Amino acid sequence: MDGDRQDSLETLCVHAGVTPEPRTGAVMTPIFQTSTFAQEAPGQHRGYDYSRGGNPTRTVLEASLAALEGAQFAISFASGLAAEQAVVQTLSPGAKVIVSEDAYGGTGRLFRRLFAKYGIHFEFVDTADLAALAAAVDDKTRLIWIETPTNPLLRIIDIPAVVAIAKRAGARVAVDNTFASPILQQPLELGADLVVHSTTKYIGGHSDLVGGAIMTRDRELAEELRFVQFAAGAVNSPFECFLLLRSIKTLAIRMERHAKNALAFARALEESGLFASVIYPGLESHPQHALARRQMKGFSGIVSARLPRDLDGVTRFTSALRVFTLAESLGGVESIVNHPETMTHASVPPDLRKKLGIDAGLVRFSVGIEGEGDLVADVLQALRR
Repeated sequence: MDGDRQDSLETLCVHAGVTPEPRTGAVMTPIFQTSTFAQEAPGQHRGYDYSRGGNPTRTVLEASLAALEGAQFAISFASGLAAEQAVVQTLSPGAKVIVSEDAYGGTGRLFRRLFAKYGIHFEFVDTADLAALAAAVDDKTRLIWIETPTNPLLRIIDIPAVVAIAKRAGARVAVDNTFASPILQQPLELGADLVVHSTTKYIGGHSDLVGGAIMTRDRELAEELRFVQFAAGAVNSPFECFLLLRSIKTLAIRMERHAKNALAFARALEESGLFASVIYPGLESHPQHALARRQMKGFSGIVSARLPRDLDGVTRFTSALRVFTLAESLGGVESIVNHPETMTHASVPPDLRKKLGIDAGLVRFSVGIEGEGDLVADVLQALRR
């Protein structure tokens, strides 16, 4: 958009980075499904030479992603974990990274089992406990990695407070903003150095692609990340970039519906008395509800709950659902239920799972955009069965 305009997020979703294609006037950005580009002379091209290094469809997507997070730079990746990997690859052996202890299971697996053997030390800490976080920081700390809300326990991390701790140590702060989306939370505005997304989730929104992204205002860091991507090759295809551009246009209205449905759903589950506990930042019963209200513009579409049942009972419950689908992932227009202990967080060390409370009774609902009454009725009938 024009530099002197202050467009709303709703307008940015529809227009940011996107202009009619100059040769044909196509309103929607074309899919430049090509691996290579003709050069006018050796080493002289029109801005693109090989699609690993850059592709016109991806360029437009990255401009749109940057605008949504209030960033100057965005790099789009083949998956969320590819984006996370690029962040770690900017560090040197001997660096220390402090990580939210209840981060996504794949994040922990990447850090514990892959990068730890390359001389990078990862310390998993309850980053909601600011005293514990400050105590963990030392002169080797180069990065603090937080999720907020966390997956799957929906803890809220105080981003400005974490940034203050990091700055005193000369460390950067990376925020996984996947659960909130750029519509409901803006970590760069709160002081973070970089934001990471699994664009597979809310930004993609239709469970039909896999992708990731990093957004930042730091030019030097952006150039380093882009080099990592070019050297390692974790780019998404032009077709998936096109699908993401399509999805972004409806992101704001989808997030509004996800959040509205999830709040009604969480309240109904809590009022039913059939769950041991219901976890949702929008509920007044959530211990960090006040912080969530300060930091977020809405509470997103993820609700976790504890069933007073063992795995066999939970299996019977999920098998009886008719609207919710038992599956991995989240953030699609359709509602999904997940069992973290055996699915998304199975790779978390058992002792840490036990400490966190990721046990047989915990289920995570990704509340879609269906009728809210239908979603509540589905869960209640499954419980009766």
